[in-house]
Amino acid sequence: MGGKMTFEEALKLRLDLLQPSLTQIDAFIRDKPATLTPGIEDLVQMLHEKTVPVYLVSGGFRRLIGPVAKRLNIPEGRIYANTLLFSDSGEYAGFDINEPTSRSGGKGKVIEELKRLHGYKSVVMIGDGMTDLEACPPGDAFIGFGGVVIREAVKDKAKWYILEFRELIDSYKQ
Repeated sequence: MGGKMTFEEALKLRLDLLQPSLTQIDAFIRDKPATLTPGIEDLVQMLHEKTVPVYLVSGGFRRLIGPVAKRLNIPEGRIYANTLLFSDSGEYAGFDINEPTSRSGGKGKVIEELKRLHGYKSVVMIGDGMTDLEACPPGDAFIGFGGVVIREAVKDKAKWYILEFRELIDSYKQ
């Protein structure tokens, strides 16, 4: 995605090429459980203990993100991600274009909505991609994360860039 097409166009193109069935998605979830980045469970647990609301806002797919959220004790209602659509027989039928995360600028729209609905005064976005960085503003702060992959553009533009979640845990405790 070199900027020549919108996020929605790129997502549609990729999914139309893959055409994942419900059976394939469920087998993937069963056979390849998500590996969590070291420190994320401790960070989220600490935020829960301090009653900080935690959300997962992703351009990925709700069905794949759900098990991760469950492991992190993040309620399903705090997941904002794309929804794959399937026919009654389980064949791929598209994706929900009404999900804000299916469009360019969608993560920012989610943050705007969260602020409006819950009256949050400040929202911090942590992420590794440009769509995360672009969500600030309306997010009030962005923390770039390079613990899995370092994207130089994100690293260069982030005011705070970390390689391990332990850095956030230690900073929050101070």
